[in-house]
Amino acid sequence: MTPVNAMSGTLGDIFWDLAPWITYEPGYDLGCSVYVANPASTEKEYALMAKLSRSGTILSEEVLPVFGYTWFKVGPGDFIRLKGALRFDESDSDLAILLVERETEEITDSVVTLLVSPGNTSALPPSWPGSTGSSGFDWSSLLYMMVPIMMLGVVVATAKPKEKQREPEPVAVTEERKLLPAGRNE
Repeated sequence: MTPVNAMSGTLGDIFWDLAPWITYEPGYDLGCSVYVANPASTEKEYALMAKLSRSGTILSEEVLPVFGYTWFKVGPGDFIRLKGALRFDESDSDLAILLVERETEEITDSVVTLLVSPGNTSALPPSWPGSTGSSGFDWSSLLYMMVPIMMLGVVVATAKPKEKQREPEPVAVTEERKLLPAGRNE
């Protein structure tokens, strides 16, 4: 498999709008936009190659024509956007688009996505590409631990709070005025 280098170098860069892994049904079109950038100060010619592989075994490798030609030009310090669709007879494999620079005929950059068949999907992505081991963490055990906590939250939220005992309201005390008896000198 071709190593992936982010922002790889002086000969050219390639980007696309596909996620690191996608669900793909073999035989259907896979629409995407591919961006090819020329960071050099001179015009460059490039070719695109699609490589489909599984566990290090190459399943298919083909040149992708651009405007009907194998090689296409990108101006100095410029980029082009290529819209198109790819179609494969395989899934559960790595799809790599390789950018080949004409003068050196070397692969200058690449982009990769994992094609996952619809019957092989789950709510979470598979393990990191290139890693060994299982297809990912078993998240069901975490879900089983969270269900009782969620149920407790529902019970607490729906329980009616007890009313507090009402404290007696303060009573306004009014004093009764007592009139003094008439004095002696009156």
